[in-house]
Amino acid sequence: MSIKDKFTKVNKNLWELPKEHFPFMRVPARLYGTREILSQTEDRALKQLVNITSLPGIVRHAVAMPDIHSGYGPPIGGVGATLADGGVISPGFVGFDQNCGLRILTSGVSLGDMEGYLENLTEEIFKNVPSGVGRGRKKAMSMSDLESVLDHGSKWLVEQGYGKKGDVEFCEGRGCLESDHRKVSEKAKSRGLDQVGTLGGGNHFIEIQMVDEIYDDKKAEVFGLAEEQIVVMIHTGSRGLGHQNCKDFLKKAEKSTKKNNYDLPDSQLNCFPFDSKEGQNFFLGLGGACNFSFANRQMIAHSVRKVWRSVFEEGLDLLYDVAHNTAKVENHEVDGTERKLVVHRKGATRAFPPGSKELPDKYRETGQPVIMPGSMGTCSYVLAGSRDGKPSFYSTAHGAGRKMSRTAARKNISGKDLFASLKKKRIILKSGSRKGATEEAPAAYKDINEIVEVVSEAGLATKVAKVKPVAVIKGE
Repeated sequence: MSIKDKFTKVNKNLWELPKEHFPFMRVPARLYGTREILSQTEDRALKQLVNITSLPGIVRHAVAMPDIHSGYGPPIGGVGATLADGGVISPGFVGFDQNCGLRILTSGVSLGDMEGYLENLTEEIFKNVPSGVGRGRKKAMSMSDLESVLDHGSKWLVEQGYGKKGDVEFCEGRGCLESDHRKVSEKAKSRGLDQVGTLGGGNHFIEIQMVDEIYDDKKAEVFGLAEEQIVVMIHTGSRGLGHQNCKDFLKKAEKSTKKNNYDLPDSQLNCFPFDSKEGQNFFLGLGGACNFSFANRQMIAHSVRKVWRSVFEEGLDLLYDVAHNTAKVENHEVDGTERKLVVHRKGATRAFPPGSKELPDKYRETGQPVIMPGSMGTCSYVLAGSRDGKPSFYSTAHGAGRKMSRTAARKNISGKDLFASLKKKRIILKSGSRKGATEEAPAAYKDINEIVEVVSEAGLATKVAKVKPVAVIKGE
């Protein structure tokens, strides 16, 4: 009997596995998705979701988004909240690309205005933003500057002239989380010295997109979006620094799990008591890696703006920057009482509702902007947080989600056909390698439209606009 057969239907877009099914379960496990999404989800990913329920101090339920797929420890698309007082924090439940995230820049340019400029503009951005696994900038940062980035995030870069004053306001956490650079190892720091402002490989990208459809006129107006308008979407994370930071703390978490006699069904869930010295060290080190990632996207945006201004008089404004691999302290209601929780979102996006005090004044009435990318060459969406998102700790999906491994994609997808398909759609592609592009082909991912419909119908976020790519920039 497959584990998916144990899930019972709550409603059209929500399934639950009661905690009585496995002895280690402290709370139920929930999956947002249609029956078809549940049936197509790997058993391994569902078992990883259920394993989350074993974490000490976990509250309400473990949650999976419709873009769920298997990962290291918890699944990609997993959400779980533990008590800040008496609960744990888990490096594996954040993942190796700490604060991988997205930002979207808006322009005053329409698709018609791009005629004659698009190909050259794309080429110049590709040249000016180093991309690909291990690729760094020619000139590395000094260690003292890097430590300033770890402690102050994109705020420090803006103060140095790499951005606009308003950029910080429109970042999750205002681009700076609580941190201490001393908790990040020298090895991790050394890997990040030349990587602020670099794209990386895998599913990371810069896309020039056109607003294709507006669903909510009022929210779109506040967000600064209009039909046929050109926007730029940036997707990347903390590069080698975040990967090393996770690796460093996973070793320490193994010792912590043994010391505290945590009985976990998967060692990849190893964790620290949040209120312990070790737990706070990880929390502050994670904050440093997250700040590095905010700064990375800020510097890429600066490079894109520089190229943009060489062509167009009007610049690019930041709509929002949001993360999807984090563990953050937030207040949420548990059994009728507001509690301080450590909310882990791995491949899941924060989606705070209208009225949230953490949002900038501009978005206080609309709810938080949510950026949900599709796969290469398909549409993406801009949404807004909803009050109905309370059951998911105000979290939503982070994108399309893989349905095919990178190895399977290389084996089953023709690079030649992929490039021909994009050319037919009149989408410009600049990529460091054909192999890397093939791994990220649309066929390797779930249908973003289906994911967004689930999110919308379940009340996790509301649709504001759909955008489609006209140029894609990727690393190796």
